[in-house]
Amino acid sequence: MEEKIIVNTDGGARGNPGPAASAFVVKKGNEVIFKKGFYLGETTNNIAEYTAVLKALEWLKENNFVDKEIFFEIDSELVVRQLTGIYKVKNFQLRVLYQKIKDLEKSFLNGIFYRHIFREKNFLADKIVNEKIDESQVAFTSG
Repeated sequence: MEEKIIVNTDGGARGNPGPAASAFVVKKGNEVIFKKGFYLGETTNNIAEYTAVLKALEWLKENNFVDKEIFFEIDSELVVRQLTGIYKVKNFQLRVLYQKIKDLEKSFLNGIFYRHIFREKNFLADKIVNEKIDESQVAFTSG
């Protein structure tokens, strides 16, 4: 049996809205096979969280993971509950991202699964988010 593909995602904004970033980490079993962070500019924490999921799905599709079971581990309970249909998505900007995610999910043959985890278990994605925001602040103050 193939090892699970686990994707940790995170997003954060300092100020909410404020300088924000997203990140995702893809693991096969316990081995990190890819990680990436994105500085987003001024936006909200929730948009950063959703953007992380969207960017991860885009990467997974582009890199031919469509025939794998994909397990997302996310420390945003709101995002997990919205993506699993427990909560409705009322915010317009989040609905746009939500729909893009739902459209991308259809590309995956064996399903996308979302699970809430505590922040301590999401340390690598969280670290990348903070590094991206820090880098933007240094560039801003030194540029």
